[in-house]
Amino acid sequence: MPQILLKGGRVIDPAAALDATLDILVDGNTIAAIGPDLAAQAPFADVIDCAGQLVLPGLIDTHGHVYQYVTGRFGLNADHCGVQSGVTTIIDQGGASCITLPGFRRFVAEPAATRVLSYISAYLVGGLEGHYYPDLYNPACLDAAATVKSALANPDLVKGVKAHAEIGGFARWGLDVMRIASRIGRDAALPVYIHFGQLWPKPEQGGREVNPDSIFNQVVDMLKPGDILAHPFSRHPGGFVEENGRLHPLVHEAVARGLKIDVGHGSHFSFKTARIVLDAGVIPDTLGADMHGYNTHVPAPAGTPDSHPDEEHSFLGRTQFSLVSAMSSMLALGLPLNHVVAMATANAARMAGMEGEIGTLKVGGAADISVLDDRRGRWVLEDNEGTQLVTDRMLSPLFCLRDGIRHDATSPTLPLARAA
Repeated sequence: MPQILLKGGRVIDPAAALDATLDILVDGNTIAAIGPDLAAQAPFADVIDCAGQLVLPGLIDTHGHVYQYVTGRFGLNADHCGVQSGVTTIIDQGGASCITLPGFRRFVAEPAATRVLSYISAYLVGGLEGHYYPDLYNPACLDAAATVKSALANPDLVKGVKAHAEIGGFARWGLDVMRIASRIGRDAALPVYIHFGQLWPKPEQGGREVNPDSIFNQVVDMLKPGDILAHPFSRHPGGFVEENGRLHPLVHEAVARGLKIDVGHGSHFSFKTARIVLDAGVIPDTLGADMHGYNTHVPAPAGTPDSHPDEEHSFLGRTQFSLVSAMSSMLALGLPLNHVVAMATANAARMAGMEGEIGTLKVGGAADISVLDDRRGRWVLEDNEGTQLVTDRMLSPLFCLRDGIRHDATSPTLPLARAA
């Protein structure tokens, strides 16, 4: 494998407090050198001019759905969401369960060019059709001991646990499911990733009355430091923002307790909600795209449901997206570039329990590198409610190196920027 010299890009690595115009020399699957002018060290290297581009540690998507075929229309191709979108690592959120994890390893993680990790589902059925059938997610459909056993037996793959705290589930089962999920996380010594915001409709008959604003504090009381609260910018009730339009009063306390916040962008993202949360001084730690087969344009496998609640008001049914376009949304909201990069690199590596191993650039380390175009102009961004925001900065993936192998950004799920 020839050496590769990434020349003259803006190298940003928050884990190393690095932000400078530098070269990176890649030899095989490792980074051989990082410095201001490395051409003399590698006279025969393939030189890639990165002037004016961002050269970052390999991006990490903290919220993917890539159990293709097994989860029906819901699961996307891992490399479409991964290396073909400039992303070198993707964490599948709840696609695989203790029953289906061996298949996830064999048929998704192992063949993918992208590094694929798992937050194992707390539910025996995993992420079938994006949790389309709520009755499959009742307390009897969890097995804490089996899930803990599976997680502990697969530490290279399983990095956390996925569960849901939302109105439809609380109306059916109260806190029972969340209690079991929390126990799985504690017994496996893994972080639990909690979906907030309504997912299932309330039951037509029976069920209990649920105050959406009561869910957050009930769940937070069960969690441990390092657990992750997802969808802070959701348009749905039952999360970070109360029905009165104000930040839930326990959010700051949750952060003080050591809980982390992930922007699962996907079908839940609202600029209005984001403005409330950010203006209240709450800054998310990590960023996941939350792409799946019901919020992107992909062919639907025959026999799968014709519709999904995520499609109801989703701009994503009209426009493709990616982790990098989600980064552009964060910049448009006013988050600093270095923090946005940290969300998708160093902080995400910590969430995966792989701090220092991925999400950083270091000599002798894995040659996982993402190269992005960083354009100035005027573009329109649109959220799930139809709210539009004009931004003057647009990031888009050009290519990435995964273990030193180049992958161009050719995914069919990548968006086309809309000029203002």
